[in-house]
Amino acid sequence: MIFTPTPLAGSFVIDIEPRTDDRGFFSRSYCVEEFAAAGIDHRVVQENVSFNHLAGTCRGIHFQRPPHAEAKLVRCTAGEIFDVVVDLRPESDTFGEWYGVELTAENRRALYVPVRCGHAYLTLTDGAEVTYQVSHRYNGSAEGGLRPDDPAIGVQWPRPLSVVSPKDMDWPSLGEQRSQFEISMRVGPSVTRCE
Repeated sequence: MIFTPTPLAGSFVIDIEPRTDDRGFFSRSYCVEEFAAAGIDHRVVQENVSFNHLAGTCRGIHFQRPPHAEAKLVRCTAGEIFDVVVDLRPESDTFGEWYGVELTAENRRALYVPVRCGHAYLTLTDGAEVTYQVSHRYNGSAEGGLRPDDPAIGVQWPRPLSVVSPKDMDWPSLGEQRSQFEISMRVGPSVTRCE
């Protein structure tokens, strides 16, 4: 696998290295040892699948607060998406900044989203399917979010957001939550860092 760091510490774009023959190809898409060699301690405890009927569907910006913060390994298995990670670590030099990359079934690329970072994506095609390998089980009491059109973050989506859940549009902005982030998104003694 090829690990390319993004401008946000601990986040990587991950490309597979296919071995091809007349049947097609074979490649690793996850390996504990290769991830560790890249400085990523990612243990998968749950895998989720999301299917989206229409292009222009946006999901996010979502995160879980410590001690239930989760890292995500995100891959598009059908269609195309624009995938985004947002740095929500108050002590980070890039707090509030975002990075986006196209993930497609054809490029088989993945995005690694570290713990205490937000995640969102926008579908670029109808019938887009996304898988997430996560490092922590979902915990509703730790769930958080930001509006996908939050001007404080300023994600430059490649097309209009045409399908967004009311819940995602009701999240407060980063500015409205800034003081809460100073407390709730810090790493405590019971939190394992997976960056």
